[in-house]
Amino acid sequence: MNSFSTFFISGWHHIVDINAYDHLLFVMTLCAAFKLKEWRQILIIITAFTIGHSVTLIISALGFIPDNPSVIDLLIPFTIMITAVSNIRNYGKEGMFSNKNVKYIIALVFGLIHGLAFASNFKVMMFSSNVIKPLFAFNLGIEVGQLFIVAIFMSMLFIYSKILKGEHLKWNVFVSGAGFGIAATIFIGALQ
Repeated sequence: MNSFSTFFISGWHHIVDINAYDHLLFVMTLCAAFKLKEWRQILIIITAFTIGHSVTLIISALGFIPDNPSVIDLLIPFTIMITAVSNIRNYGKEGMFSNKNVKYIIALVFGLIHGLAFASNFKVMMFSSNVIKPLFAFNLGIEVGQLFIVAIFMSMLFIYSKILKGEHLKWNVFVSGAGFGIAATIFIGALQ
């Protein structure tokens, strides 16, 4: 199970599989506050998220971070809730937390947290001492999967805003609100 394609496909499935709804939800919530014309910022924020989870994945694959699934199960929905609240609270405002650069930093930090979940999946598959190629393939699969999700999300936003002439504020509130509600349910479930 050490082929490039096996790890790539596993990374892809880790993000696009319906059972990975927490990661899907985070990516969609992360993108909700951005308008169609801000597609470059979306790519930057997704890349910041990828850098964050890549760092954690590398450190974890090398054995420097112990697994703690119960903490990870709490932190991931928490990142979604924080992102959702930030999207709604800071929509159209100027200030420290509404600044795009701060959003990129937050995406990077939250990527570190999400990388812990990716690392758990990756460790289960690793049987080789050579981690570079499998790690690269797994990360690449995750990144391509995220970009696929973003493309679908942006297509839905295009239909909503350009064809149906919907307001972006309503889109942001709906997606972020749904993200918050689902994440809160996951969070409460993880507490039990």
